[in-house]
Amino acid sequence: MATVDFSPVPRQSLGDGVFIELRDAILAGRIKAGEALPPERDLAVSFAVNRHAVREAVKRLQQAGFVHVVHGGGTRVLDVRRTAGLDLLAHLARSIDDSAGDLVRDGLEMRRCVGVEAARLAAARADTAARTRILVAVSAYGDGGGEHPTEGAELTFWSEVVDASGNLAFRLALNSLLQAIDAQPDLMGELFAAERGDVGSHAELAAAIAAKDVDLAGELAYAILSQAVVALERISRRTRRESVRQA
Repeated sequence: MATVDFSPVPRQSLGDGVFIELRDAILAGRIKAGEALPPERDLAVSFAVNRHAVREAVKRLQQAGFVHVVHGGGTRVLDVRRTAGLDLLAHLARSIDDSAGDLVRDGLEMRRCVGVEAARLAAARADTAARTRILVAVSAYGDGGGEHPTEGAELTFWSEVVDASGNLAFRLALNSLLQAIDAQPDLMGELFAAERGDVGSHAELAAAIAAKDVDLAGELAYAILSQAVVALERISRRTRRESVRQA
C-alpha cells in the first residue's frame, strides 16, 4: 500500500465559493450572455477574497463553457445553452436559482431516450459476457416480486445496459444525468419510487436483451423509464393545486 502524506482539505475553497456565486448569477440571468464580468480586482473586492481565488473561479467557468476569456480583453459571458456540455445539467441542478420544473422534465425525457436506444443497441450487439452481466445485475435487483428492490440495484442494472450498448456517448450522458440526479435526492427519490420498485419489468427487459429481441427491449425500456416522467407530471399537478389553494 502506498504511503502518501496529504494536507487537510478545506470544506470549500475560496475559489469554489466564488465559482458557485458567479455560476448561479449566470444561470439566473443576473449576468447575461454577451456581458463582461467585472474586472478581477473588482470581483476580489466584492467577494472579499484574493485575486488568486477569482482567477481559479474564472478558469473553472471557462472550462465549463460559461465564459470566454480574452487575455487583455476581459471575460465575456457565453450563452451556456450553446456552449456548455452535458455537465451543465449538474450545474443547473445545483444552482440556488432553482427552476427545477422544466430542467427535471428535460432530464427525464433525455434519460428515457438514452435508455430506450441503449436497450435496443444492447439487444442488437452486446456480446455474451455483457448479456450475462445484465442478467446477473437483474437477478440481484430484488426478490422478483417487486416489493423489495435492492438499494442501488437499478443504477447497476442500467449501467450494465448502457455499457452493453457499446456507445460511449450514452455512457457519458448517463454520468452527467446521475450527477444532476444526485443534486436533488429527495425529489428524485419520489420520482423514481415506482420505477425502482418495478423489479418484474426490469427482469423482462433483461430477458429481452438476452434473447436479442431489439423491439421488445425498446418497448420495455420506454415503459420503465416513462414512470418517472408520469410521476413528475403528477407532482406538478399537485404543486399547481396547492398553489391555487394558497392564493
